[in-house]
Amino acid sequence: MGRKKFSQVVESLFLAILLCGALTQVGCFNFSSFPVETDKELILSKHSRLFLDSIQVTPDVIGENLANFSGRVFYKKPFRLWSKSKGVTASFNTTFVLRINPVTSPGGEGLAFILTADTTLPEASQGQWLGIVNATTNGSSQAEVVAVEFDTRKSYPEDLDENHVGLDVNSIYSIEQVSLTGYGVDLSSNSNVRARVEYDGKTKYIVVSISNATGELKPVISLPLNLSDHLPERVSVGFSASTGIYTELNCIRSWEFSMEDIGDENQERLWVWITVPAVVVLLLIGILVYLYLQRKRRERPEDAYPRIEDQIEGSSVGPRKFKLKDLRKATGNFNPRNKLGKGGFGTVYKGFLANKLEVAVKRVSKDSSQGKQEFIAEVTTIGSLHHKNLVKLIGWCYERRELLLVYEFMPNGSLDKFIYGDENLGMGEQNLSWEKRHIIIYGVAQALDYLHNGCAKRVLHRDIKPSNIMLDSDFNARLGDFGLARTVQQSGKTHHTTKEIAGTPGYMAPETFLVGRATVETDIYAFGVLVLEVVCGRKPGKQNEDNDYNNGIVYWLWELHKREGILDAVDPRLDGKFDEEGMKRMLVLGLACCHPNPHHRPSMKIVLQVIIGEAPLPPVPNERPAFVWPAMPPSFKQDADDVSLIGSQLSPFTQLAGR
Repeated sequence: MGRKKFSQVVESLFLAILLCGALTQVGCFNFSSFPVETDKELILSKHSRLFLDSIQVTPDVIGENLANFSGRVFYKKPFRLWSKSKGVTASFNTTFVLRINPVTSPGGEGLAFILTADTTLPEASQGQWLGIVNATTNGSSQAEVVAVEFDTRKSYPEDLDENHVGLDVNSIYSIEQVSLTGYGVDLSSNSNVRARVEYDGKTKYIVVSISNATGELKPVISLPLNLSDHLPERVSVGFSASTGIYTELNCIRSWEFSMEDIGDENQERLWVWITVPAVVVLLLIGILVYLYLQRKRRERPEDAYPRIEDQIEGSSVGPRKFKLKDLRKATGNFNPRNKLGKGGFGTVYKGFLANKLEVAVKRVSKDSSQGKQEFIAEVTTIGSLHHKNLVKLIGWCYERRELLLVYEFMPNGSLDKFIYGDENLGMGEQNLSWEKRHIIIYGVAQALDYLHNGCAKRVLHRDIKPSNIMLDSDFNARLGDFGLARTVQQSGKTHHTTKEIAGTPGYMAPETFLVGRATVETDIYAFGVLVLEVVCGRKPGKQNEDNDYNNGIVYWLWELHKREGILDAVDPRLDGKFDEEGMKRMLVLGLACCHPNPHHRPSMKIVLQVIIGEAPLPPVPNERPAFVWPAMPPSFKQDADDVSLIGSQLSPFTQLAGR
């Protein structure tokens, strides 16, 4: 039996025994509609009723006075949400279809799914209070109510708009709210809207998803929330709604709900009797698992990096060491809904630390042969660097063969999605102005100048490309992903010798394929390609239909430069809104950085001076020079400290490590 299959069998047996031993059941119900007879299974407030096979949470007969009403409807049986004696919290999920029909224009106020111990409708809870709280209980912990509101009126300055969903805790002021306009959902459209609320009692995480009647449910809110901090052990589940001077018909068309039953005191005593034999079975399984894993461990080849922690902690860097359980909790146990992206060496998840700090957690792939090497390089390199244009590494974790890196969260993600477009972005967001692109290029140049010239030990990044450049909330560039970075230890040394060619095709300088060295000049070449990408809005690969090695973005730009038409390459989405002279300087600077002869590429100090207009453009021939190796050095040097000597030719390498 294979190891994976064996583990699955053991996990299944283990889970089955635990479920039987704990008498864990699921409390659930499912209403596909609400005929009149289902009122025996519900608790309805004074003005709520069943009508037309639906729950009318507020009065629903046009012609009656519908203004200034509130209502509540609950399932008749309360549920045990958490147990103090057991120290556990139940998981639950619910899906329902709501329909809101505005009677006035605009309509108001809204409808909410609520959890509370008190099914009584609060007095004076109409209008802005949505039947959740009133002016007296709003903001008080005594309210003991958590709600997911579907708000159709902007009742407060803090409200986003008249079409949003919010998460409320003991208050009508949402701790998190999201406009639904961008999700194609209009709450006031008099059409069915499907919503789902999921809560994980282990990770203490709540997820709210929503869609129109025909669409796929999409997560709109995902937050850590410990319900046991705000609600009593037993709660009722249901809905509340209200109208004000503006009115609407608030209707629930269907409702299904399931919650993990964490048992009561009698079940806990019975659990003791049933789990005694289960413990014996578990011990036998545990012994078998231990013997199996011991045998597999003896057969497994020796770990290539047996002392990861020693290497990291011995490097005297600053990042904090996290515990695996804290990062699991922060990311909702690496919930796919929190996935920010996936790269060559792992997947990145959004998370919230215990102090509510938003972070990005990179989980290095266990299948990556270079994962551990990248992990160590990242921590020992970027961990000791501090610059406004570098992504800040907050901490790391190596536990149970998990390699995790914790970074500051960048709200705008990576640069590539703005250059090439992203289906989750609006067209206005995709279209970066020339001013923003100029600032981004300048920020990356500052980061590289710091790595090459501002550190105690020179750092070579070796993988400069748009997907490794993150954007903060103000679209300032932050260079990240130092998995391929290498520190040049010796003073004055300008290169790093490597056993394989590392980097991303399209960004690697031509000499990279002939020598086993990363240099400042190879970083500058990649920066030049990046400049051309950002300005042109094109990927570095072929620019026409001919499958020709010489048709990449560098060759294409040089051909346009030869024909004095370099501005034809500018991203058409800029719609001509740019300074032509400044744009031409930036494109020619990009070509200068991509010069085939590394000796003729400007240093990052010169690049920065050119960008801000303090230095003239380096000389760039109209026609792309041929690549010749060994490269001939220039007859004179601009700055002896800025130009690195490539040295003698080395034997070619055949290994290519793409990213």
